[in-house]
Amino acid sequence: MVCPEFSHPQSSSPMAKPRNRSFWCLPDAFLVFGVAFLALLLVASFWSFFTPTPNFEPTVTDPPSKLSMNPVDCSESGFGVNLKSDPKDPTFYDDPEMSYSLEKPVKDWDQKRAEWLKHHPSFAAGARERIVLVTGSQPKPCKNPIGDHLLLRFFKNKVDYCRIHGYDIFYNNLLLHPKMGSYWAKLPVVKAAMLAHPEAEWIWWVDSDALFTDMEFKLPLERYKNHNLVVHGWPKLIYEKKSWTSLNAGVFLIRNCQWSMDLINTWSSMGPMSKDYEKWGQIQRLTFKDKLFPESDDQSALVYLLYTEKEKYYDHIYLEGEFYFEGYWVEIVGGYENTTERYLEIERGAPKLRRRHAEKVSEQYAAFREEFLKEAGNGKGSWRRPFITHFTGCQPCSGDHNLMYAGESCWNGMVKALNFADNQVLRKYGFVHSDLHDSSTVTEIPFDYPADEGPW
Repeated sequence: MVCPEFSHPQSSSPMAKPRNRSFWCLPDAFLVFGVAFLALLLVASFWSFFTPTPNFEPTVTDPPSKLSMNPVDCSESGFGVNLKSDPKDPTFYDDPEMSYSLEKPVKDWDQKRAEWLKHHPSFAAGARERIVLVTGSQPKPCKNPIGDHLLLRFFKNKVDYCRIHGYDIFYNNLLLHPKMGSYWAKLPVVKAAMLAHPEAEWIWWVDSDALFTDMEFKLPLERYKNHNLVVHGWPKLIYEKKSWTSLNAGVFLIRNCQWSMDLINTWSSMGPMSKDYEKWGQIQRLTFKDKLFPESDDQSALVYLLYTEKEKYYDHIYLEGEFYFEGYWVEIVGGYENTTERYLEIERGAPKLRRRHAEKVSEQYAAFREEFLKEAGNGKGSWRRPFITHFTGCQPCSGDHNLMYAGESCWNGMVKALNFADNQVLRKYGFVHSDLHDSSTVTEIPFDYPADEGPW
């Protein structure tokens, strides 16, 4: 809007003189011109004094001499990979015969993936250790009143872990195959993730009811260099006891290769998408005497493949039993307080572990800590932080649980585990849960707490 007083020119000033002559005399003209010119110079001087002259040239600020600054290519991510380059060279993505669905097996995947990496060289470096974590939950709201909140916290825990260690994460809450529900739903997601991430060597499935409770620990990938699948399991329970719980399929690491594609194809053929689904349930119950329910499940199916086709699968599958690749929550949650105190005891005598530091360099401090954990042991009875606590038998979304224990023990155990893990993250931000049973309160940590005290 224009102010009224400036909307039209005014000529009613009593000081205005009528212009009766059609032209000025020459001397008068010079006089008026001179006055006007001086006025213009005066205004310009004041304007330049109060208003800095704008600079339209690029401004370059020299970095401090003590810092070494390298030019940054904005086309690259913080991990040195080019996220803005996808050459026109044809890859498997241009093949109309390819499919993400379980219904159509993938062939020559090793060659296809190698070809993609050749056209995307920035992803080739470090590909052998690149991991994508995959998890998910049901497509509908939870029946358990606190189920959605618990699932959110379980997911936050996984995001925290992946952020600390530089892993990508994919959360799926849809059934990618209409018949493959419940525990079978993971297989179509894992296959799709392998195709969506040819840059990753490993796809890491972690159930929604499992959480990281050692935020510093990293998988010993060098140990698995000659294997294509890693699960928590025990050969003796497979080949001598013939138990369907001889391994746990809720957490597994699978290599992004043709062998894995073939395994997923065979594995899923025992699931609900198969016309022989009921028959497979009967076969599993006859094979594993401790299996009490009739349906074919993903875990029994994997144990069955290992048991019946040992020569084909055993050498390619690493049964990890040296640490809690995933650990049964019942034998873990009661030890969190003791573990916390033992770690604090280490820090009281190791100033470099008490030092505040950026979250991005957490792995260095994890390496520092390892020298103090040699006597901690691993697995049951150890005071080392359990890597993954798995709430097997507790279903946070539906509210169902194993009748061996009360539902409240499930939910209380989850809260305690989540706070135990969260404390390891919150410390980088200056806070902790002082009570593992209470998620609602936090305590600020002194920036440099004394050696004879703990941060909480």
